[in-house]
Amino acid sequence: MILDLTVPGGMGGREAARQLLTLDPQARLIVSTGYTSDLSIADWSHYRFSGFLAKPYSAVEMTRVLELVLSHSA
Repeated sequence: MILDLTVPGGMGGREAARQLLTLDPQARLIVSTGYTSDLSIADWSHYRFSGFLAKPYSAVEMTRVLELVLSHSA
């Protein structure tokens, strides 16, 4: 699942990840944001994200991250 880190007026990626991982500890979550100065991005694995996509991203970059995340979970 790809989660946006910041959702104005809504649940952001960190809280969504916390709740999803409570339901399924094996979930593979990718965080995406255009705010690269956010501390969550500096250490995204600490928040139990499996990968990171900086916005804007291309289909090639998305494919690379998806392949990396999926290959590490097999």
